Amino acid sequence: MAEAYKIELPNIPSAIALAGDGEENLKLLSQQTGASLVLRGQDLHISGTPKQVDLASRLVRSLEEIWIKGNTISSADISTARQALDTHREGELQDLQRDILARTRRGEEIRAKTFRQRQYIDVLRKRDLVFCTGPAGTGKTFLAVVVAVQALLANQFEKLILTRPAVEAGEKLGFLPGDLQQKVNPYLRPLYDAINEFIDPEKVPNLMERGVIEVAPLAYMRGRTLNNAFVIVDEAQNTTPAQIKMVLTRLGFRSRMVITGDMTQTDLPINQQSGLAVALHVLKNVEGIAFCEFSQKDVVRHPLVQRIVAAYEQYEK
Repeated sequence: MAEAYKIELPNIPSAIALAGDGEENLKLLSQQTGASLVLRGQDLHISGTPKQVDLASRLVRSLEEIWIKGNTISSADISTARQALDTHREGELQDLQRDILARTRRGEEIRAKTFRQRQYIDVLRKRDLVFCTGPAGTGKTFLAVVVAVQALLANQFEKLILTRPAVEAGEKLGFLPGDLQQKVNPYLRPLYDAINEFIDPEKVPNLMERGVIEVAPLAYMRGRTLNNAFVIVDEAQNTTPAQIKMVLTRLGFRSRMVITGDMTQTDLPINQQSGLAVALHVLKNVEGIAFCEFSQKDVVRHPLVQRIVAAYEQYEK
């Protein structure tokens, strides 16, 4: 027997936020529940079997903390909400949705979108050494930068150091135009982009001149002791065992280090072992180190990215 239910949304921005681009969220909510969801103005009409309608309405209500403010809802938000309903973690879901990590310069709220992301943020705030692995789009580097910038602005650390190996992906560095810094800048661009979300790009050069922010290739870390610094080592799957050992032993007093990488996207030569894989094996039982592993369920980019990652995981099995 079919059933119909109506949810009256408070305003147009909340209706737009719930529906998503091209009503992508309504389609996803329908896929998750089997119910039909149709938005007419500010009224959301849900129809289907009593069980489908009940699940869909509970799922929509569980996302209210986000859509009521007109904030964007992602596919990860919907997946996490469904997971929370299935595992009776509604209270934990509300905490996750209310815990605003930071706001970008445009005023957008940054928060964890999955339970694993929340655990990651937790250890980023508490542990001196954190390893985070998982596929593209899970927020490994971005969330680390957010936590690091917040800590830097709160004077918890004197400097923020972002580094990654400059692996030659198809092109030799020597053939690229410019001096060494200009040659490696393309490798470091994602790190600059993340910083610019929170610090005015015009202020960044001054902070870099003063050494408050340093964005550099991994080779620049050799021979240094990194005291009172928040250090992020990005794309660590492209390090050699010697490189990752070198950077790990740079950790100084009052410092924190985060190592991120995706073991499925290494650009190293076929016969070269990844330093990240070696470090994860060697250090797995060392006290004081936190390990976070994301999966395709934690992908917070376009819903298609989640499906691409899942397809590749299936293929590689």
